[in-house]
Amino acid sequence: MCELLGMSANVPTDICFSFAGLIRRGGEIGPHKDGWGIAFFVGKGMREFKDTDASATSEIARFVKNYPIKSHIVISHIRKANSGRIALENTHPFSREMWGYPWVYAHNGQLKGVKKKPLDHFQPVGTTDSEHALCYILNHLRVTFPTYPKNRAALFRKIHELCEELRQLGVFNILFSDSRYLYCYCTTKLCWITRRSPFGIAHLCDREVAVNFSDETTPNDIVTVVATAPLTDNEPWQPMQAGELLVFQHGQVACRMLPRTAERQHASRRHA
Repeated sequence: MCELLGMSANVPTDICFSFAGLIRRGGEIGPHKDGWGIAFFVGKGMREFKDTDASATSEIARFVKNYPIKSHIVISHIRKANSGRIALENTHPFSREMWGYPWVYAHNGQLKGVKKKPLDHFQPVGTTDSEHALCYILNHLRVTFPTYPKNRAALFRKIHELCEELRQLGVFNILFSDSRYLYCYCTTKLCWITRRSPFGIAHLCDREVAVNFSDETTPNDIVTVVATAPLTDNEPWQPMQAGELLVFQHGQVACRMLPRTAERQHASRRHA
Protein backbone atom coordinates (compact mmCIF):
# COMPACT_ATOMS: atom_id res chain seq x y z
CA MET A 1 0.00 0.00 0.00
CA CYS A 2 0.95 3.67 0.08
CA GLU A 3 2.08 6.04 2.82
CA LEU A 4 0.70 9.40 3.88
CA LEU A 5 2.20 12.50 5.46
CA GLY A 6 0.33 15.59 6.61
CA MET A 7 0.95 18.72 8.64
CA SER A 8 -1.17 21.37 10.34
CA ALA A 9 0.50 24.40 11.93
CA ASN A 10 -0.50 27.70 13.49
CA VAL A 11 2.30 29.52 11.67
CA PRO A 12 3.76 28.97 8.18
CA THR A 13 6.14 26.03 8.67
CA ASP A 14 8.28 23.91 6.38
CA ILE A 15 8.06 20.12 6.40
CA CYS A 16 11.57 19.40 5.10
CA PHE A 17 12.57 17.26 8.10
CA SER A 18 9.53 14.95 7.97
CA PHE A 19 9.56 14.81 4.16
CA ALA A 20 13.21 13.73 4.23
CA GLY A 21 12.15 10.76 6.34
CA LEU A 22 9.19 9.87 4.13
CA ILE A 23 10.83 9.91 0.71
CA ARG A 24 13.37 7.20 1.55
CA ARG A 25 10.41 4.83 1.94
CA GLY A 26 9.56 5.49 -1.70
CA GLY A 27 11.81 3.01 -3.45
CA GLU A 28 14.87 2.89 -1.19
CA ILE A 29 13.90 1.30 2.15
CA GLY A 30 10.23 0.84 1.26
CA PRO A 31 8.25 -0.50 -1.73
CA HIS A 32 6.32 2.69 -2.54
CA LYS A 33 8.20 3.45 -5.77
CA ASP A 34 5.34 4.24 -8.17
CA GLY A 35 5.22 8.01 -7.80
CA TRP A 36 4.71 10.64 -5.15
CA GLY A 37 3.12 14.02 -4.63
CA ILE A 38 2.86 16.86 -2.15
CA ALA A 39 0.56 19.88 -1.78
CA PHE A 40 1.28 23.00 0.28
CA PHE A 41 -1.47 25.41 1.33
CA VAL A 42 -0.72 29.08 1.80
CA GLY A 43 -4.00 30.79 2.65
CA LYS A 44 -6.43 29.58 -0.01
CA GLY A 45 -3.57 29.17 -2.46
CA MET A 46 -1.97 25.79 -3.11
CA ARG A 47 1.40 24.64 -4.50
CA GLU A 48 1.55 21.09 -5.79
CA PHE A 49 4.44 18.89 -6.92
CA LYS A 50 4.03 15.40 -8.42
CA ASP A 51 6.27 12.86 -10.09
CA THR A 52 5.86 9.31 -11.35
CA ASP A 53 9.46 8.50 -10.41
CA ALA A 54 10.21 6.94 -7.02
CA SER A 55 10.50 9.64 -4.37
CA ALA A 56 13.86 8.27 -3.20
CA THR A 57 15.45 9.08 -6.58
CA SER A 58 13.21 11.89 -7.87
CA GLU A 59 14.98 15.16 -8.63
CA ILE A 60 11.74 17.02 -7.87
CA ALA A 61 11.52 15.32 -4.46
CA ARG A 62 15.13 16.31 -3.77
CA PHE A 63 14.25 19.91 -4.59
CA VAL A 64 11.21 19.87 -2.26
CA LYS A 65 13.28 18.27 0.53
CA ASN A 66 15.89 21.00 0.34
CA TYR A 67 13.64 23.99 -0.32
CA PRO A 68 11.84 25.18 2.86
CA ILE A 69 8.37 25.99 1.54
CA LYS A 70 6.40 27.54 4.40
CA SER A 71 2.82 26.34 4.74
CA HIS A 72 0.07 25.95 7.33
CA ILE A 73 -1.32 22.68 5.86
CA VAL A 74 0.58 20.03 3.89
CA ILE A 75 -0.59 16.74 2.36
CA SER A 76 1.89 14.27 0.86
CA HIS A 77 1.71 10.72 -0.51
CA ILE A 78 4.13 8.06 -1.78
CA ARG A 79 2.50 5.47 -4.01
CA LYS A 80 2.58 1.74 -4.52
CA ALA A 81 0.31 1.24 -7.53
CA ASN A 82 -2.49 -1.24 -6.90
CA SER A 83 -5.35 0.44 -8.74
CA GLY A 84 -4.55 2.34 -11.93
CA ARG A 85 -1.35 2.38 -13.96
CA ILE A 86 1.70 4.46 -13.07
CA ALA A 87 0.80 7.83 -14.55
CA LEU A 88 0.68 11.45 -13.46
CA GLU A 89 -3.13 11.50 -13.52
CA ASN A 90 -3.12 8.59 -11.05
CA THR A 91 -0.60 10.20 -8.69
CA HIS A 92 -1.85 11.55 -5.36
CA PRO A 93 -2.77 13.99 -3.98
CA PHE A 94 -5.85 14.76 -6.06
CA SER A 95 -7.49 18.19 -6.01
CA ARG A 96 -10.78 19.83 -6.95
CA GLU A 97 -12.44 23.22 -6.39
CA MET A 98 -15.66 23.34 -4.38
CA TRP A 99 -17.43 26.30 -2.72
CA GLY A 100 -14.54 28.53 -3.79
CA TYR A 101 -11.95 26.46 -1.91
CA PRO A 102 -9.30 24.02 -3.19
CA TRP A 103 -9.92 20.52 -1.80
CA VAL A 104 -6.89 18.23 -1.69
CA TYR A 105 -6.98 14.52 -0.82
CA ALA A 106 -4.65 11.53 -0.57
CA HIS A 107 -5.63 7.93 0.20
CA ASN A 108 -3.87 4.84 1.49
CA GLY A 109 -5.67 1.54 0.84
CA GLN A 110 -7.94 -0.20 -1.63
CA LEU A 111 -11.72 0.06 -2.03
CA LYS A 112 -13.31 -2.93 -3.74
CA GLY A 113 -16.34 -1.95 -5.80
CA VAL A 114 -16.12 1.79 -5.18
CA LYS A 115 -16.35 2.49 -8.92
CA LYS A 116 -19.91 1.12 -8.87
CA LYS A 117 -20.94 4.11 -6.78
CA PRO A 118 -22.58 6.69 -9.05
CA LEU A 119 -21.03 10.11 -9.57
CA ASP A 120 -22.50 13.40 -10.70
CA HIS A 121 -20.75 16.78 -10.86
CA PHE A 122 -17.25 15.61 -9.93
CA GLN A 123 -15.65 12.98 -12.15
CA PRO A 124 -12.25 11.22 -12.02
CA VAL A 125 -9.48 12.21 -14.40
CA GLY A 126 -7.46 9.03 -13.78
CA THR A 127 -8.43 5.41 -13.15
CA THR A 128 -7.75 4.88 -9.43
CA ASP A 129 -10.30 3.79 -6.85
CA SER A 130 -8.89 6.56 -4.67
CA GLU A 131 -9.88 9.39 -7.00
CA HIS A 132 -13.32 7.87 -7.53
CA ALA A 133 -13.81 7.91 -3.75
CA LEU A 134 -12.82 11.59 -3.61
CA CYS A 135 -15.37 12.45 -6.30
CA TYR A 136 -18.02 10.46 -4.42
CA ILE A 137 -17.34 12.40 -1.20
CA LEU A 138 -17.35 15.78 -2.90
CA ASN A 139 -20.54 15.04 -4.84
CA HIS A 140 -22.36 14.18 -1.61
CA LEU A 141 -20.99 17.21 0.23
CA ARG A 142 -22.07 19.45 -2.65
CA VAL A 143 -25.62 18.05 -2.57
CA THR A 144 -25.90 18.27 1.23
CA PHE A 145 -24.42 21.78 1.44
CA PRO A 146 -25.00 24.01 -1.62
CA THR A 147 -22.54 26.54 -0.14
CA TYR A 148 -19.77 26.26 2.43
CA PRO A 149 -21.65 25.35 5.63
CA LYS A 150 -21.60 27.86 8.46
CA ASN A 151 -22.15 25.02 10.91
CA ARG A 152 -18.75 23.34 10.90
CA ALA A 153 -19.97 20.52 13.17
CA ALA A 154 -22.49 19.51 10.49
CA LEU A 155 -19.70 19.44 7.89
CA PHE A 156 -17.48 17.32 10.14
CA ARG A 157 -20.32 14.86 10.81
CA LYS A 158 -21.07 14.49 7.10
CA ILE A 159 -17.43 13.86 6.21
CA HIS A 160 -17.21 11.25 8.97
CA GLU A 161 -20.42 9.62 7.76
CA LEU A 162 -19.09 9.35 4.20
CA CYS A 163 -15.76 7.96 5.39
CA GLU A 164 -17.56 5.38 7.51
CA GLU A 165 -19.54 4.34 4.44
CA LEU A 166 -16.47 3.98 2.24
CA ARG A 167 -14.46 2.00 4.78
CA GLN A 168 -16.99 -0.81 4.36
CA LEU A 169 -15.32 -1.41 0.99
CA GLY A 170 -11.79 -1.90 2.29
CA VAL A 171 -8.91 0.13 3.70
CA PHE A 172 -9.60 3.86 3.77
CA ASN A 173 -6.90 5.95 5.44
CA ILE A 174 -7.04 9.51 4.12
CA LEU A 175 -5.75 13.04 4.50
CA PHE A 176 -8.14 15.70 3.19
CA SER A 177 -8.10 19.49 3.32
CA ASP A 178 -10.00 22.54 2.13
CA SER A 179 -7.22 24.97 3.16
CA ARG A 180 -9.04 25.64 6.47
CA TYR A 181 -8.89 22.24 8.18
CA LEU A 182 -6.82 19.07 7.88
CA TYR A 183 -9.13 16.04 8.02
CA CYS A 184 -7.53 12.71 8.96
CA TYR A 185 -9.56 9.50 8.80
CA CYS A 186 -8.17 6.10 9.78
CA THR A 187 -9.22 2.51 9.25
CA THR A 188 -5.91 0.73 9.79
CA LYS A 189 -2.80 2.91 10.15
CA LEU A 190 -2.43 6.61 10.91
CA CYS A 191 -0.62 8.26 13.80
CA TRP A 192 0.15 11.82 14.84
CA ILE A 193 2.27 13.99 17.07
CA THR A 194 1.86 17.62 18.15
CA ARG A 195 5.03 19.59 18.81
CA ARG A 196 4.84 22.69 20.97
CA SER A 197 6.96 24.54 23.52
CA PRO A 198 9.18 23.38 25.12
CA PHE A 199 10.56 21.95 21.86
CA GLY A 200 13.21 19.26 21.86
CA ILE A 201 15.35 17.13 19.55
CA ALA A 202 13.72 14.76 17.07
CA HIS A 203 15.54 11.91 15.32
CA LEU A 204 14.33 10.29 12.10
CA CYS A 205 13.69 6.54 12.10
CA ASP A 206 14.98 5.94 8.60
CA ARG A 207 18.14 8.03 8.43
CA GLU A 208 20.77 9.49 10.73
CA VAL A 209 19.24 12.94 10.82
CA ALA A 210 18.14 14.88 13.89
CA VAL A 211 16.87 18.41 14.44
CA ASN A 212 16.55 20.53 17.53
CA PHE A 213 13.19 22.22 17.03
CA SER A 214 13.95 24.77 19.75
CA ASP A 215 16.41 26.32 17.26
CA GLU A 216 13.80 26.45 14.51
CA THR A 217 10.67 27.65 16.32
CA THR A 218 9.21 30.28 18.64
CA PRO A 219 7.52 29.48 21.98
CA ASN A 220 4.11 30.12 20.38
CA ASP A 221 4.46 27.62 17.52
CA ILE A 222 2.20 24.56 17.39
CA VAL A 223 2.83 21.96 14.68
CA THR A 224 1.06 18.63 14.23
CA VAL A 225 2.43 15.95 11.89
CA VAL A 226 0.32 12.98 10.75
CA ALA A 227 1.83 9.91 9.09
CA THR A 228 1.07 6.33 8.20
CA ALA A 229 3.88 5.21 10.51
CA PRO A 230 6.02 7.21 12.97
CA LEU A 231 8.80 9.14 11.26
CA THR A 232 10.89 9.67 14.41
CA ASP A 233 12.05 7.13 16.97
CA ASN A 234 12.33 9.32 20.08
CA GLU A 235 8.91 10.97 20.23
CA PRO A 236 5.48 9.79 21.52
CA TRP A 237 3.40 9.33 18.36
CA GLN A 238 -0.29 8.69 19.01
CA PRO A 239 -2.05 6.00 16.92
CA MET A 240 -5.53 6.71 15.60
CA GLN A 241 -8.39 4.27 16.10
CA ALA A 242 -10.22 2.45 13.32
CA GLY A 243 -13.10 4.66 12.24
CA GLU A 244 -11.72 7.77 13.92
CA LEU A 245 -11.83 11.19 12.28
CA LEU A 246 -9.47 13.87 13.57
CA VAL A 247 -9.82 17.44 12.36
CA PHE A 248 -6.89 19.79 12.92
CA GLN A 249 -6.84 23.56 12.67
CA HIS A 250 -3.73 25.66 13.35
CA GLY A 251 -1.95 22.55 14.66
CA GLN A 252 -4.57 21.69 17.27
CA VAL A 253 -7.44 19.20 17.39
CA ALA A 254 -10.63 21.00 16.35
CA CYS A 255 -12.80 17.88 16.39
CA ARG A 256 -12.54 14.18 17.12
CA MET A 257 -15.19 11.70 15.99
CA LEU A 258 -15.24 7.98 16.75
CA PRO A 259 -17.28 5.25 15.07
CA ARG A 260 -20.72 4.79 16.59
CA THR A 261 -19.83 1.52 18.33
CA ALA A 262 -16.84 3.14 20.04
CA GLU A 263 -18.94 6.16 21.03
CA ARG A 264 -21.56 3.92 22.60
CA GLN A 265 -18.90 1.97 24.50
CA HIS A 266 -17.33 5.22 25.70
CA ALA A 267 -20.71 6.53 26.83
CA SER A 268 -21.56 3.31 28.70
CA ARG A 269 -18.25 3.41 30.60
CA ARG A 270 -18.83 7.06 31.46
CA HIS A 271 -22.26 6.36 32.96
CA ALA A 272 -21.45 3.03 34.62
